Amino acid sequence: MAYSSSALRSISSLKSSAARSHASAIVPTKPSLLSFKLAQNPCLLTKTTSSGNFSGTKRSFSCRSQRPWSPAYLRLSQKSVNSLGDLVPFSNKLYTGDLQKRVGITAGICVLIQNKPEKKGDRYEAIYSFYFGDYGHIAVQGSYLTYEDTYLAVTGGSGIFEGVYGQVKLQQLVFPFKLFYTFYLKGMTKDLPAELLGKAVEPSPAVEPSPAAKACEPHAVIVNYTD
Repeated sequence: MAYSSSALRSISSLKSSAARSHASAIVPTKPSLLSFKLAQNPCLLTKTTSSGNFSGTKRSFSCRSQRPWSPAYLRLSQKSVNSLGDLVPFSNKLYTGDLQKRVGITAGICVLIQNKPEKKGDRYEAIYSFYFGDYGHIAVQGSYLTYEDTYLAVTGGSGIFEGVYGQVKLQQLVFPFKLFYTFYLKGMTKDLPAELLGKAVEPSPAVEPSPAAKACEPHAVIVNYTD
């Protein structure tokens, strides 16, 4: 799969009685929405937008892969062209949208479902996670099309992302190296830390993380970032 290059803020209003109860009993007075963007190489511009039933203030951070050995293509079909059953495991680095801090990685696997020669691309079933050190992780699953925009389901999370659900829009920029993600999340019960909410830079294939973030210097990483 590609490198997942990938801030969020809950705008839910919780009933006071529900807030004191167990997390599973928390009931928003209206649907909660939290959205952010992730990109493989480009960065993401914070703006207000809407998508279907998911709308609200959008914040963003980006992610970029720098692992030279990822992704790996395993031709289990033993055919010369991409075919059903081929596997693509991957792990890529994540940075904040302003590209000033290293936050973690993406990790997962894609299973090739169908080769589309007329579209010069493929359809994969993707299962992977975005890891943010001590803050937790977000899990996603769904179709990944290399030739058009697609939506994957957000299936859950841990840490500050416990109980989240929603969807993520995946936009292909440069296959397989640059992807752009926009997350639409519901169910957040905790505020996002300020270090994840920096203003993202304009999307561009040429952008790079800061030298300090690349070097994982102490001031340019989140606490216990996932490596």
